[in-house]
Amino acid sequence: MYDMGTRRQALALVAEGRSLNSVSKETGISRYAIRSWRTRGEADPPAGTPCPRCQDVPGPPENRAAYAYLLGLYLGDGCISPHRRGVYYLRVVLDRAWPGIIDACEEAMRAVRPSNSVCRIGKQGCVAVTSSSKHWPCLFPQHGPGKKHERRIVLEPWQQEIVDAQPWEFVRGLIHSDGCRTINWTTRIVGGEPRRYAYPRYFLSNLSHDIVGLFTDTLDRLGVEWTLANARNVSVARKASVALLDAHVGPKF
Repeated sequence: MYDMGTRRQALALVAEGRSLNSVSKETGISRYAIRSWRTRGEADPPAGTPCPRCQDVPGPPENRAAYAYLLGLYLGDGCISPHRRGVYYLRVVLDRAWPGIIDACEEAMRAVRPSNSVCRIGKQGCVAVTSSSKHWPCLFPQHGPGKKHERRIVLEPWQQEIVDAQPWEFVRGLIHSDGCRTINWTTRIVGGEPRRYAYPRYFLSNLSHDIVGLFTDTLDRLGVEWTLANARNVSVARKASVALLDAHVGPKF
């Protein structure tokens, strides 16, 4: 007997296009069992927490801070893909080097859709934090065919209201997915002698001009000074601005 979390994890691998044989070898579950679950739909999520966007009067997710953080993660390293019977999988792929961020992503998914299970699918060097629901496209209307940097990414008014109310959570999600905190070095001449100095710096790198714009617009509202290193890279190096990011974001963990 397998618990529902194990079944959902196996079906999530199949939904990625993996063969029953490869999923069976990775999980130790027989191909017959996986085929049976897929046929009967046993791992489809049960009805539970209603979708706030599908009510007679659509509203925002209850946990706005968790949603703002998850929105940043999704825009950076997330995707939504259709499965069976109207179910969609939300996946955020994160580096194994940052287990704290993986934990935070899972917590945010559970907070946004409490009735839906979340599982972690290990890949080479990374982990795909995955959750199934019929309502992920309702909650992330930026979902669409093709790569995010090849189509327009614009927040809905209700999403912008959440970002305006929880700007640091949105920035934190973007940096945790597509950003980093680094130490730069520079040399200055002091008293005729060269001296080496180290200073912290934040970067965000994303191919989508729209997502970069959402990030920099939010930084502007927070009073964080930034520069464009190039079309896809945002740099924050001013001491006061780095201090703000240190206080609200900090290094990856």
